[in-house]
This record gives sequence, C-alpha cells and structure tokens, in this order.
Amino acid sequence: MAACRALVSRTVLPLHYHHVCKGVMVTQIREKKRWEKAYLRSMLKKLKMEGPPPPQRRSEQPNFDYHSEVEAFSVRLQENFSLELLKTAFVNVCYLQSEEEQGRALAVNSDAVPLKLKDNTELQAHGQQCASGFLNDWCKVNFPSLPEEGVAAIVGHLLGLKVMCHVAQNLGIEDLVRSAEFPVPEEIMQGTLFAVIGALEQSSGPVRVRLFLRDFLVTQLIGKDLFDMWKVLDPMGLLVKELSSKGVALPEPRLIWSAGASTVLPLYFVGLYRYETNYAEEEAARVALRKLYGFTENRRPCDFRPVPEHLLKPSTQSLSSR
Repeated sequence: MAACRALVSRTVLPLHYHHVCKGVMVTQIREKKRWEKAYLRSMLKKLKMEGPPPPQRRSEQPNFDYHSEVEAFSVRLQENFSLELLKTAFVNVCYLQSEEEQGRALAVNSDAVPLKLKDNTELQAHGQQCASGFLNDWCKVNFPSLPEEGVAAIVGHLLGLKVMCHVAQNLGIEDLVRSAEFPVPEEIMQGTLFAVIGALEQSSGPVRVRLFLRDFLVTQLIGKDLFDMWKVLDPMGLLVKELSSKGVALPEPRLIWSAGASTVLPLYFVGLYRYETNYAEEEAARVALRKLYGFTENRRPCDFRPVPEHLLKPSTQSLSSR
C-alpha cells in the first residue's frame, strides 16, 4: 500500500486522517488549546502581584562551566591571556571576604582548608596605570592643540564609571566576575576591567594592551562632544587666554543675525556674537575652542584599521589614529 495516501477528509470536524503505512493511521488536529488563555492570564496576574523574579548569577544557572567560560572569554577577544592571571583578574577582595565569613559560619578552619585564590588588587593598579598612560599619550598625539586640562577631562571620561561599566558589560565580564554582591556594583565592574587590562599587559605585552584600549575605550569617543566631557565654566575667558598665548588678536563678540528673540527658542547666528544674557557669547566661544583644539563635529574620523605587523614595536609610545 502506498505511503501517505489520504483516506478520509471530513469537513464537519477539523480532523484529517492519513495512512502512513499498513495498520498505522495519523490524526491531524488544529492544536487549539482551550486552557492556554486562562493559564497565560493567571501567570500575568501573578507576575503583576509578585513582581519580576530576582536576578540570578550566571554561575547559578544550568550549563555553566567556569573554566570553559574563562577560556571562551580569551578566545572571543582574540587575545592570548594567561588563564591563571585572567582568573585572578575576576576575583575581588569582597568575594574572598564573603567566602571566609561563610567558612567561619560553618565552623571550617581557614588554616586547615585555605582558599587557593588571590584577589585582583595588584592587577587593578597595574591596569589603571597602563590605561591612563596610553590614553594620555593617545590624546596628545591626536589632539596636539588640546591643553592638559582637556586631555585630563577626556581620559577621566573614558576611565569613568559609566564608560568602563558599559564596556565591561558588553564584553561579558559581568558573568565571570566573582563578587559578594549581585547585581555587581559599578565600582567592582570598573576595577575588574582594570584588572583584565593588567592581566593582558602581563600576558601579551604593552602592544596588545594598547590595541585593546584603542579598540574598546578610544572608540567610545565617537559622536562625543568635547564640552560634554570637559566642563568649562568660562569658555570666553579660556578662548582669550589661548589666543593671547598664541599672539592672536582678541575676539570681539558681535551678533550677526537673530530670529525669534521673544520666543521660547530664540535663534542666533554665530560669527563671534553677543547677547544680553551672554549665552550666545559662551556658545560662540565653545565653537571657536573646538576649531582651535581640532575637536569639531566634522573632524576627520579616527582610523581604527588594524596596524601592520612591521609597525607593532614595543618601543612605540602610543598607537596614533591619524
């Protein structure tokens, strides 16, 4: 008998019978689950009453192997980490303290069963020093007209909590960090990323860590305005100071053209212009400072292409993006 030959097709009931082989009949239905709507409604009501479930560590979820995850982290970044250093970079002081407290609560002698773990304090300090030195050199090479205050502001922005935590979370560090608290605090995330940078420098050398910082931290400057990172209270005074040091004539603020002065959103066109409240004068000074420091919105984009092998020398002070 031929396989899959239809015998009966009834139009009254939504059932279709097909012969697969001799003596075997398969029934097809519409899969209409009458219980599903009430079940989903009750689960939604329960979610609204109890709230979302508390966050759970990745290590407490199934299918997690810490050693394999650390190895995968190294391969995913295409970096040659020392696994022992990388594991140490993820261990924070608060984690060791919590483990010791749990051991004392269970009456376990810490001398008899010592923790074979080392915290990442030294790696944090080393990584922070490497990152700060490279970013200072990079800013001075790519923005030579920028004063020391501006360089310090950019470096502080890139090494701040917000940027460092954003980079760490997108690299998957949050799933591997060993911390007593969960969700992991921002300070722990920042310190762990510094420790990873320190572990990379000790594992692969200064050239690889500079490329790492260029690819993951310097790229956070894309689309950023200079004065979003550098808070200048008196831009006109700073402009006068810079022009005086260069021997250039001082600016004369003038209003070129305005529209809607009595509305909520007045419009002023900039030469270097003036308005009674001095807001227009300050903005004009900021525009002039951006041009003076080479940090304009239409500036030449940084070149983040891979550096040729013959240019990767350990003696290089910084990897320029020019």
